[in-house]
Amino acid sequence: MNPQFLAWCSGFMGVIIFSGSLPATRIAVMDMSPWLLTGSRSVIAGIIALILLKLLNVNKPDRKDVVGLIYVALGVVVGFPLFTALALQYINAAYSIIFVGLLPLSTAIFAVILGGEQPKPVFWIFSLLGSALVLLYILLENAPNSENGATNLLGIIYMLTAIIVCGLGYAEGGKLSRKIGGWQVICWALVMSLPMMLIITIFNFSTQTIEHLSFSALLALLYVSLFSMLIGFFFWYYGLAQGGIATVGQLQLLQPLFGLGLAALLLHESISWIMLFISFGVIGCVTFAKKFA
Repeated sequence: MNPQFLAWCSGFMGVIIFSGSLPATRIAVMDMSPWLLTGSRSVIAGIIALILLKLLNVNKPDRKDVVGLIYVALGVVVGFPLFTALALQYINAAYSIIFVGLLPLSTAIFAVILGGEQPKPVFWIFSLLGSALVLLYILLENAPNSENGATNLLGIIYMLTAIIVCGLGYAEGGKLSRKIGGWQVICWALVMSLPMMLIITIFNFSTQTIEHLSFSALLALLYVSLFSMLIGFFFWYYGLAQGGIATVGQLQLLQPLFGLGLAALLLHESISWIMLFISFGVIGCVTFAKKFA
């Protein structure tokens, strides 16, 4: 099988898994604080990662790779989960999902800075166009006369911060995956974060929260812990490492479309025509970005 095709399939599988992250996070923060959710999902995934590394007798990463793993941890273990959970206190899942369309541009920029990749100029045109469509949606939905005009600006700031740190975590993780393997990258990042995330979990834990934790919130916590925090990265980092961080990263432009469907199905959130227009527009950008990458 063509390695490039396999890389894109692996990346696509990662995107499908990640598409459920924001809807699941929205469900979970209805019953848990963002800090408790961020800490507990990382602790659950971190314990499983530690067991995997021990069972498979994996060697510790080289010292020169530790800094990169810290970047990965700050980006995808701590930063993105925390800032999206904070954002979803102020904006709904459907609205937050559109921001994910900015992730490919963020990832591509960090891929150039950290990974030394050099996509073709035409690639940047379609990458910027896809991001511009996302920004257009954000501006239109927050216009003074729009029904979402009262959306809290804090939620937008949190989401934009999440996109920046996640792009860093994706690019650095993709680069490290070429050397030590994608599943090892996320496992070591989780294990390195485990002590700090355990402290955060304990500090924010309360029996009252557990007593009032709904079954749907529990399922959402398990999803973001097992799939969003761990399994999805096995596929995603493999795709980035084998197919190119900047190019395969464009698949993230497809995530809003899948995520919107899940938000409508699970949370009964309304999906506007402009959401669909933007989503299909970015699909076109993905197609051409891949062609000219």
